[in-house]
Parts: sequence; C-alpha cells; structure tokens
Amino acid sequence: MTAVSLLLQLVNFYEILIIAYILMSWIRPVDGLLGDIYRVLGTITEPWLGIFRRFIPPIGMIDISPIVAIIVLRVITNALVRLFVAL
Repeated sequence: MTAVSLLLQLVNFYEILIIAYILMSWIRPVDGLLGDIYRVLGTITEPWLGIFRRFIPPIGMIDISPIVAIIVLRVITNALVRLFVAL
C-alpha cells in the first residue's frame, strides 16, 4: 500500500464519518448506543467542521458548512496527492 492510497482511504473514511455525524444530527440521539456513537463521531469530526461553522452561517435551518468542509478536504487531499506523485 502506497502513501497516496493510504491517504485517500483515510480521507474517504473521514468523509463517511462526517456524513454519518450529519445524518445522526437530524435525530440527535441522547442516550444508549446511538447516543454514544453520536458523541464519538462529534469528537472526531467537530474539530474540522467547527472551523467552517465559524465562517459560514446557516441558511435558514440548513447548515452548509459540512458540504464546504468536505469540498475543502477533497481539495487539500488532491493537492497532497499531486505533491506526492510529483516527488
């Protein structure tokens, strides 16, 4: 496994975690197993999402900051992949 493929797999996994966290935020589980999973996902994803929530206000009831966060994550990943390939 090359460094590039490992990076891509990690970024894909992180994107899945972000999407799972956002979907779970619609029901906001409080207790039980789902509540624990929701809190763990929040602990993992909120540092990245929080950066964008500071600058992008919700539009009505819709928070578009996760979409922007995923796009920026992809742009950074693509830049790193190009850098690795160029070396």
